[in-house]
Amino acid sequence: MHIAFIGQKGIPSQYGGIETHVEELATRLVRLGNHVTVYTRPWYTPFDMDKFNGIDLVSLPSIHTKHLDAISHTFISTIHACLIERPDIIHFHGVGPSLLCWIPKILRPQAVIINTFHCIDREHAKWGAFARAALQLGEKACALLAHEVIAVSKTLVNYISVSYHKRVAYIPNGITPRRTATNDVVISPFGLKSFNYIAMVSRLVPHKGAHTLIDAWKLAREKEPELLRDIKLAIVGGSAFTDKYVEQLHEQARGDNSIVFTDYQRGDVLKALFAGAKFIVHPSTSEGLPIAILEAMSFGKAVIASDIPENMEVIADYGISFSTGNVSELSDKIIELAKDEYHAASLGHAAREFVESDYNWDDIARETQEIYEKRLALREGVLAVE
Repeated sequence: MHIAFIGQKGIPSQYGGIETHVEELATRLVRLGNHVTVYTRPWYTPFDMDKFNGIDLVSLPSIHTKHLDAISHTFISTIHACLIERPDIIHFHGVGPSLLCWIPKILRPQAVIINTFHCIDREHAKWGAFARAALQLGEKACALLAHEVIAVSKTLVNYISVSYHKRVAYIPNGITPRRTATNDVVISPFGLKSFNYIAMVSRLVPHKGAHTLIDAWKLAREKEPELLRDIKLAIVGGSAFTDKYVEQLHEQARGDNSIVFTDYQRGDVLKALFAGAKFIVHPSTSEGLPIAILEAMSFGKAVIASDIPENMEVIADYGISFSTGNVSELSDKIIELAKDEYHAASLGHAAREFVESDYNWDDIARETQEIYEKRLALREGVLAVE
């Protein structure tokens, strides 16, 4: 079957959970024998790159601003998909892009429309009132107009069910099993040594909570200066139309040489940063199902995360939680895990076994393909409507 993915910035993934999701899923769908088209934005994926892992890449322009980038690219991509590519499946990713999922119903009524609900975007602190209203409309379109809705967490399944009285499929984000050795040569340009730093891996947007972590790290070093004297905090990620926030983070860390900003990293460098960390901290206030946590666990790392429901789905039995936004409690958890390396190691080992068993991209791709096949069969009258 021919599948078109719309809504992502592009692949290969440089940063962003949706981009990682699309890359991993599309790669495996190609291996399963499908023709997959992924729409990309030229500022994210080189415009002259037309193939990746057997996936057709179609680069189309966008209005590259905070509020218009995603929706302008989705509009152009959807028109192109309906009139030029003419796929069997049009799969929208994210509630913002799903706002336009009505277009195929007019221009390509033969297509099956699938929407993946990745997170409640309107809760993110970076958006103003107008954007939040538009994103809420996107939620409604996502939930009510698609032939099938996929939610990446059980929390989102419940949210959609209660808010929109819609039964949805639960297919989570996943991981690729990792057995990566540390590499001090790769991370040394950042002033880091393996197992001498803790890390946060995330886009630097307010709802990810890097400001909370910096305050907690400073407080932890005040409480236990000897314990943390030779340990650093690595913040791995960069701006996502949030330059002012990133400037605030750098100002917050000014004068503290134990705090290192690496900007966005990918490939071997990102793997080395994960592999060399003592443990990972993820202090977000809003998520769908955090790929950064799943990836950290796949590297055998213990994770400290905020106790929002989406994080707790993953770390409840295999990580350490703290009250969301509580700087003092987070500082205590950092100290606790830094003191007990055996506990950190055993927790990381159990976490890796858990995510390899329950969050495997190969299984996720097969489950997604089953939804496509079921919906195509319903379209063609092979199956009775449920």
